Amino acid sequence: MLNNLEKLKIDILGASHASRITLIVDGLPKGKKIDLDELQKFVDRRKATNSAFSTKRLEGDIIHIASGLKDGVLTGERFEAYVENTNVKSQDYSNLQDTPRPSHADYVAYVKWNGKQDMRGGGKFSGRMTVAICILGGIAKQLLREYGIEVEAYVSSIGNIKSSSYKDTIPNVEDIKKLDSHFRVFNKKDEINALIEKTAQDKDSIGGVIECIAYNVKPGLSDTLFDSLEGKIASCAYAVPAVKGVEFGAGFDIAKMTGSLANDEFFYDEDKNVKTYTNNNGGINGGISNGMPITMAVAIKPTPSIAKEQRTINLKTKENTTIEIQGRHDACIVPRAVAPIESAMAIAILDSVISEG
Repeated sequence: MLNNLEKLKIDILGASHASRITLIVDGLPKGKKIDLDELQKFVDRRKATNSAFSTKRLEGDIIHIASGLKDGVLTGERFEAYVENTNVKSQDYSNLQDTPRPSHADYVAYVKWNGKQDMRGGGKFSGRMTVAICILGGIAKQLLREYGIEVEAYVSSIGNIKSSSYKDTIPNVEDIKKLDSHFRVFNKKDEINALIEKTAQDKDSIGGVIECIAYNVKPGLSDTLFDSLEGKIASCAYAVPAVKGVEFGAGFDIAKMTGSLANDEFFYDEDKNVKTYTNNNGGINGGISNGMPITMAVAIKPTPSIAKEQRTINLKTKENTTIEIQGRHDACIVPRAVAPIESAMAIAILDSVISEG
């Protein structure tokens, strides 16, 4: 359960190879209309596709609403929705119970639950769980439009190949929306695809960076210290499996700057709105939004399930051994993680907005 938010109380039930994955949310505002067709299209953005980077596990991901929505309008009661898991091959994981996969959660789950964990398909640690995050994220994106807020994300790099980044120029929100819904990247797409295909042929995987921007967030949103907007957003982002780093604005690059370069100097625009000439702080000062676009970059690690032989241990025999992972896995999870990262920021900002009243 996600507990660091103020108004939204979120729980996600199920596992990668369970019969279904269920989202439960308390705290959504009542009386707000939700476009279910738009919501389904948003959730579909994280689906697997017949591409070089994607797993061959294709799921329908049809959203079923159990409660909290009547005639397309939020009732204010507990919201519950689910998708069914229909394309599982649990036999691919039958030999993994005692041999933890490197960089997976197998070993820590074994320790925490005394070897009783269900790790088929990654269990509750699987990227499959992000379908529930996207259901809520899609709802949050629709609700935020009432406040003029748009949240969009895209791939900024794969491996060592860099595409466009907000650190150079913050893209127009409409330009992001025009990108391929299943592979949101501004340029070097052919070069990136070739890298992913080569990586897959080598029985390996590769990671990358996703950038996410929230436009038109008013100044003064959220609070300081443990209630900071950065803390909320980062916490939601880390709910997405494979996230290993989060930075705002210039991020770690700001450590190389002098104060005179890092500082975002103020000015009044022609409408007397307060703006800054630069956005090195990513639209947040002291944990509170300052009215500039909120910019975040997220590091996504390479998919740990690879077909190359790797070293591991046998927890039953207490011996060192090797493992070759079978099954259907993404050579690059980054394109499919864009919608979940977008969802993470939208959920955190929505919580702050409704908390302000």
